[in-house]
Amino acid sequence: MTRGLSVVIPVLNESPSLRQLYEEIRQVCETHRYDYEIIFVDDGSTDDSWQVIKSLSEQDSRIKALRFRRNFGKAAALMAGFARTTKPFVMTMDADLQDDPAEIPNFLAALDKGADLVSGWKKIRHDPWHKVFPSRVFNWLVGAMTGVRLHDHNCGMKCYRREVLREIHIYGELHRFIPVLAAARGFRVSEIVIHHRPRQFGRSKYGIGRFMKGFLDLLTVRFLTGFGARPQHFLGGIGLIAFLVGGLILTFLAMEWGTSRIIPGMDVVYLRERPIVIYSVGLLLLGAQLMSVGFLAELLTAYHIEHEKTYSLAEEIGNKQTGQDNS
Repeated sequence: MTRGLSVVIPVLNESPSLRQLYEEIRQVCETHRYDYEIIFVDDGSTDDSWQVIKSLSEQDSRIKALRFRRNFGKAAALMAGFARTTKPFVMTMDADLQDDPAEIPNFLAALDKGADLVSGWKKIRHDPWHKVFPSRVFNWLVGAMTGVRLHDHNCGMKCYRREVLREIHIYGELHRFIPVLAAARGFRVSEIVIHHRPRQFGRSKYGIGRFMKGFLDLLTVRFLTGFGARPQHFLGGIGLIAFLVGGLILTFLAMEWGTSRIIPGMDVVYLRERPIVIYSVGLLLLGAQLMSVGFLAELLTAYHIEHEKTYSLAEEIGNKQTGQDNS
């Protein structure tokens, strides 16, 4: 059976590697008789990457190409590439030749076993320590906070069933969290060990500098996957606790002050001398603000839900209007 495969490749100043990468992908796909297309997305390259891509597209009609006016980031490049795919399976890989196209059949075989998304694991990495160490810490954090435990969330080599990409929307630098976002929608995520090749051209675009950005993005994803459809449960929950604690402390202080004024011989309690009063009022105000923000977030979520489904449909029987959802 002929397999339909779209290969999406974000490109940023990778002109020396593009021809070799194309030839390797072509050889693998033709050897296995895949019905394939290759989609290059030039993310604002300043070298002659676009000229190389145009040259390749002139000799092979299966190549599609997009060129951004400037660098918009890998997530934007992937989303633009995904929107142009036409095959049932979608492969992503980096353009620096560290991802080996010979692994493509292994990804498709893993999908055949029931997975919806297969992520690569560069078990033996040919990268400098200042890239490997932050990556390992980051992968552990992602697994601990989201429950999606992969050895290499940031691996650019992944394979998807196309229906996964119809439900996943990424921006900024959330491309590294696609497995987490997919798992949150109920898709099955798996991982395979892949061959990681030493870098031949250019330099790494990742390292310790992006660790903090990645951690902030992780917090965003954790909120989106855990409370995206019910933000008041998170914001309002924290706010309610702060409000109640502040209110209880102020009530206790008020009772203590009143008792000292009523009972003869008891030392009078002066609230202005109690620093805890300030903290209690702060908790009260913080709680009220968080609950207010939670209500605003709920209004925005309600509006958003009107325009996008909050569920993921696996199968349907009996609806003759194919491709429509009348619920």
